[in-house]
Amino acid sequence: MKNLILISTVVTGLLAVGVSLPVFADSSEVKVTGEVIDTFCYMSMGAHGESHRQCGIGCAKKGIPVGIVENGTGNIYVLLPVKEDTALPDGVINKMGQTATISGHVYSKGGSRFLTVETVG
Repeated sequence: MKNLILISTVVTGLLAVGVSLPVFADSSEVKVTGEVIDTFCYMSMGAHGESHRQCGIGCAKKGIPVGIVENGTGNIYVLLPVKEDTALPDGVINKMGQTATISGHVYSKGGSRFLTVETVG
């Protein structure tokens, strides 16, 4: 009986850990369509769209993280370069405040979503 309780406790613990582990990467490439934003102005002031375009470009060039707000769901993905120690492609920054379709791989951790920028359209 003790062994059964111990095994049950271990299995329950492993299931709890397995459920709480973050999903690091989707194995397939996805396409996300939505508005490209600078995350600071969007989150702190709700600023976005064509009227915020130049400010957003300036923020991005100063290092503010760039994101995309997915059409239909409102999900926000922070955009990442394809590999470390590189910048986002200029094509992303040039789409600030506009609708774009970005292909890449989704990563999520701690409730945050990230999308690598493979292509920008």
